[in-house]
Amino acid sequence: MTRYHMLAGLMTAVLAGCTGSPAETENTAEAEQQTAAAAPVPATAVFDWFEYSGEDKAFEGGAPDGGYLNPVLAGFYPDPSVTRAGDTYYLVTSTFSYFPGIPVMESKDLVNWTQIGNVIDRPGMLDFDGLGLSRGVFAPTIEFHDGMFYVANTCVDCGGNFIVTATDPAGPWSDPIWTPEVGGIDPSLFFDEDGKVWMMNNDEPEGGSTYDGHRAIWIREVDPQTFESISEPVMIIDGGVRPEDKPIWIEGPHIYKVDGWYYLSAAEGGTAVDHSQVVLRAKSVTGPYTPFEGNPVLTQRDLPEDRPNPITSVGHADLVQDADGQWWATFLGVRPYEGDFYNTGRETFLLPVEWTDGWPIITEAQETVPYRVGQKPASLDTEPAAIPLSGNFTVRADFDAEALPPHWMTLRVPQTRWWDMTDGSLLIEARPVALGAGLQPSVLARRQQHQSAEATTAVRFNPASPAAEAGLTVLQNDAHFYALGIGKNEAGETVIRLRKRTGDQSPVAGETIAETPIDVDGEVSAELRITAQGDAYDFSYRLSPENDWTVMAEGLDGKMLSTRTAGGFVGAVFGLYAEAAPA
Repeated sequence: MTRYHMLAGLMTAVLAGCTGSPAETENTAEAEQQTAAAAPVPATAVFDWFEYSGEDKAFEGGAPDGGYLNPVLAGFYPDPSVTRAGDTYYLVTSTFSYFPGIPVMESKDLVNWTQIGNVIDRPGMLDFDGLGLSRGVFAPTIEFHDGMFYVANTCVDCGGNFIVTATDPAGPWSDPIWTPEVGGIDPSLFFDEDGKVWMMNNDEPEGGSTYDGHRAIWIREVDPQTFESISEPVMIIDGGVRPEDKPIWIEGPHIYKVDGWYYLSAAEGGTAVDHSQVVLRAKSVTGPYTPFEGNPVLTQRDLPEDRPNPITSVGHADLVQDADGQWWATFLGVRPYEGDFYNTGRETFLLPVEWTDGWPIITEAQETVPYRVGQKPASLDTEPAAIPLSGNFTVRADFDAEALPPHWMTLRVPQTRWWDMTDGSLLIEARPVALGAGLQPSVLARRQQHQSAEATTAVRFNPASPAAEAGLTVLQNDAHFYALGIGKNEAGETVIRLRKRTGDQSPVAGETIAETPIDVDGEVSAELRITAQGDAYDFSYRLSPENDWTVMAEGLDGKMLSTRTAGGFVGAVFGLYAEAAPA
């Protein structure tokens, strides 16, 4: 049996059911065998390996002695939330409409992280159908309390606020427990010492918003089991720490109790270059809260725009205390290659927190968030993670395990299994769903984590028609991507094709930039390569490892893959894809 028939059999097993009497079952089985024999086997792309490498100048020289590099999670890992359980830390980030969603990271030292699973990891938990890639799950928060892990989150345009729980952070996590009484976004939980559980969220202020971006933070007591409200909501921040300045987008609330004070920390200013973190405190969990006069406690908006290797847009912080009593902040930031252009998305950074006169300070005014931090967390693990997530590195996937590592993702939630791993290869069925269709295409992707990056793969594919194609893509969202693949042209010639889509008004399949006929009948075996250098991307192929690389195009526009151009909140990914002619 060929690999192609193995995948066809797998898909049949997923879709088929067995019901009825034995005679009916026998007749049905015979009919299915006849139908399967008559039906064409789905075209399948076979990927033998995939390699990613990144080498940014800012990371040259590695971490300082006894310290670490920022970001600790490079690439599209936004809105980090962290908690500690015993001697281990756990962290989650946003994934919006990617699946599986909400990666769960584990670390012994806050620096070297390993992904151990995903919170949203099975169909039926959430439904992202019809959503843009930057909708879905926003800003999860994670807490550990009395042997249980809790993640509070919002499914934007797909259900609202919910809680999931697990005794093992690697999963399985419970089905969502919806909290329809809690509107808005960015829910988080606070477990007080008296046993009460409080839920915060961002929503419109009492009486409604008076200007664009006017929001408030609310709090209410909830039932520890059902999370239903058992008190009236109380507005604890209206607008921000300086209401007279009409601050925008107060969000991402967290409460910590330290030395008898309740500290409320939240992001303010929006997630672009004016992003910041502010803090307030009160003697009662419901307030009134007094803001720190020196706010913000974290920002980079007061620094020169032309500084070298800038880190910008920092905020959305969460605090945790290590075994030595030192406090640390995880927060998001971005690394633009020019102005506010960046393709790597919003990343996770780490800095120590200094308590000054009873207030937690992450950065002083005009203090730069550093790439190299000399202070180390307690029990800094000198052994790097098996799959590095920070600094310069090269990683290779040989597809010889039983399952893909948990950092691989696809767009939206697949309802059938169209991929398989067998004989050291990844098989992807070419389904009639285009990359730009806004649906659930056959693509498996991993994050671009460096400004200077390279992705390479070896693929075998037999295109059945001009609309059948398989290869390597770099994608920012449904409307902004490049695709380098094996296909056929209208004349029936087998080709290596490079195409791009540059916005919602462009054709779903994009436009062909370059096309090279290759003298191969049947299955084509090729290596494909995409190289990124800031705002420029190169595309190459070769038909054998012994051949030199053939350049399809050089220096193509990378800014179209940036958040500034494409919009939304995600970062670029490199993906392996397969498409077939529309049904």
